[in-house]
Amino acid sequence: METLQISTDARGVARVRMNRPEVFNAFNEAMIADLTEAFRQLGEDPAVRVIVLSGNGKAFSAGADIQWMKRAAEASQGWNVEDARRFATMLDGLARCPKPTLAQVHGVALGGGVGLTLACDIAIATRGAQFAVSEARFGILPAVIGPYVVNAVGPRQARRLALTASRIEAPEALQLGLVQQVVDAEGLDDAVQTCITELLAGGPQAQAEIKRLMAQLAVGPITPQVLELTAQTIARIRTGDEARVGFAAFLAKQPAPWIPPA
Repeated sequence: METLQISTDARGVARVRMNRPEVFNAFNEAMIADLTEAFRQLGEDPAVRVIVLSGNGKAFSAGADIQWMKRAAEASQGWNVEDARRFATMLDGLARCPKPTLAQVHGVALGGGVGLTLACDIAIATRGAQFAVSEARFGILPAVIGPYVVNAVGPRQARRLALTASRIEAPEALQLGLVQQVVDAEGLDDAVQTCITELLAGGPQAQAEIKRLMAQLAVGPITPQVLELTAQTIARIRTGDEARVGFAAFLAKQPAPWIPPA
């Protein structure tokens, strides 16, 4: 693809590298289209187990490309609606991808780059990485990424980040919940590999079901509907082939068949 580098290893680990380093991997219409298609294809590929999203060059992603935003400002409202829908669809496709997704963040994640980080299941960042919900600095707002920010940090912190548009360091991003792990730059690859190993130890069908179930659960009362949903889900999965072979491997003290050879 024009804006991405994609590779998949023998274990089924797919790496999607944003490849516009000259603009710090800021995304435009082409990258949005490429990311949408890449995660659709990888999500449907039975050989793919884990997807790692990263950026080539000095940054993960600086968010929206300024030239793209300039074109948007000069276009009609109808054009802007369709364009924003494509961006929203891309983030939704990443978030709903049935495979575990991991953001490997270095440099900066600004604006929509924060959205990409939060649409992934797991985010690991270098200690020197910086984050900002920066849209207000340009006279716009983080509308499409807003739900992901609120879900990650809660409404009050989301308002603070969006209203001030200030950059925060990785340790604060960890404290708020924008990322789940912070490591020194030289340890980033090792931390990602450790996480990949842990993900490959889980059953792929179980992981897809985990993502599907978690997407239906909200913070709040555990209603009779939620109780029934969880009971029906576990009953269905426990009678499946993956659960059968997984339990058999555990009882036999053998690796599950989905775990790649060491």
